[in-house]
Amino acid sequence: MGLLGGEKLIVGYDLGNLFSQISFAVSPEGEVETLSQVAGGQVYNIPTVLCRKHGTSQWFYGREAIRSAREDQGVLVENLLDLALEGEQVAVDGEVYDPVALLTLFFKRSLGMLPRPVEKITALMITCPVFNERVRQVFSQVVEGARLKAGNIAFQSHGESYYSYMLRQPRELWNSQSVLFDYRANSIRLYRLGCNRRTTPRVAFLEQKEYPFPECPLLDEDTQEAREERDRVLCRIAEEVCGREVTGSVFLIGDGFAGDWMKNTLRYLCRGRRVFQGNNLFGKGACCGMQERLKASQMGTEHVFLGGDKLKANVGMKILRNGEDSYFALLDAGVNWYEAERTAEIYLQEGRELEFSAAPLVRSRTGAEVLRLSLEGLPGTTARLRLHLYMEAENRLTVEAEDLGFGEFRPASGRSWKESFVIY
Repeated sequence: MGLLGGEKLIVGYDLGNLFSQISFAVSPEGEVETLSQVAGGQVYNIPTVLCRKHGTSQWFYGREAIRSAREDQGVLVENLLDLALEGEQVAVDGEVYDPVALLTLFFKRSLGMLPRPVEKITALMITCPVFNERVRQVFSQVVEGARLKAGNIAFQSHGESYYSYMLRQPRELWNSQSVLFDYRANSIRLYRLGCNRRTTPRVAFLEQKEYPFPECPLLDEDTQEAREERDRVLCRIAEEVCGREVTGSVFLIGDGFAGDWMKNTLRYLCRGRRVFQGNNLFGKGACCGMQERLKASQMGTEHVFLGGDKLKANVGMKILRNGEDSYFALLDAGVNWYEAERTAEIYLQEGRELEFSAAPLVRSRTGAEVLRLSLEGLPGTTARLRLHLYMEAENRLTVEAEDLGFGEFRPASGRSWKESFVIY
C-alpha cells in the first residue's frame, strides 16, 4: 500500500502477553494490512517484551530486546500485559518500575513501526483475548500514557474482533455458522459465530469454549507419533464443533497450526467448507471494528453483535408524548455493557411507581420483562424526576431516580431511589 504523506491511519492493535500485532488502514473502506517484522514477509508477531541495557536507562523492545538479552546486554522483562493487569511493581536491574508504565513504553515504541508517525493515527482499536473492567482500566492508562492524539479510541475482545473481521468478508462465508480455532500454548480456544436471521437487525451470537490440547513441540523434537496424536485430537474437536450445525467457514489461527500434521483434520474440514489458515485475524479484525465505528458497512447495519461484552437487551419505558403513547428507548442492545449508561429527565403525572421494560435479544429468552421502581415517599401528585440507568455487570441493570420538584409549585425534596435488576 502506497501511503501519501498527509494520509491518516486507522490502527488495529492486538495486544497480547507473549506477542502483539499491528494492522492499519487509511480509510473506513480501505484495505487492512498487517505490519511485518521482515520486509516483504509475513512475520507479524512482535514479542511483547522489553530489555533494559545494563548500566543505562536505554530500553529495547520486541525482537531487538530478545537479541540484546541473549547477548547479555541487558535484563529482559516478559509478560508485560500480565504484569500490568496484576499491578505489582517490577524490579529491573536494581530499580523498581510501574508495570503499566512498562507496557506503555512497549506500546508506544512498537507504534513507531507504522509507515506514518503516531501523530497520523486518527483512530485506534486495541484488542486482546479476554476483555473485562480491569483490562479496560489498564488499556485506558496505556493510551493516556502514550499521549496519542487520535480522536477515536476503543477496546474490544478477540471475539468481537472476529465478528468485526467477518463483517468485511463475503456474505457466503457466514450465511451459516463460522468457526475459529485459536491454538495458543497447550489449549485451543473455539469461537463459534452464528446468526439469528429472523430478527431485524440480525442478531449475531458468539460462543466460546476452551479445549485442552498438546503443546506444539520444537520442530527438531516433534515426532511422527506426536503429530498423529495432535491430528486425532484436533479432528475429534472439529467433528464435535462442525457436526452440530452447517458451517460455512473455518479459520485456523496460530503458529501451532503450521506444518503438515493436520492431514485428517483438513480432509474433514474441507468437505463443503471454506478453510483459512493464518495468525493475524484478530489485529485485522480490530482495525475492521474501528472502520465499522467510523462508517458502518452494509453488513454492519444489518447485524447487531451480542457477544460476551455486549448488552443483550433493549431497555426503555412507555411515556406520553404529544398526547400519544410512545416508547422511550433508554439503553440499546449491542453496546458494550460497561459503556451502557443514560441520564434523562421525565415528568410523572400520577402514581408512585416507574415501569421499565427489558427485552432480551438472547435466544433463550422471549418477550419483555417489566421492571418496577417504587417511589415510596415521593411528595405531591406531580413530579419532575432525573433518571440514571447503568449496567453494574453484564446482566445487572441499576436504575436511580431523583426528585427534582415541580417548578414553582413544589421544591425538590432531595429524595432519591435506587434499584438493581437482573435482566437476563
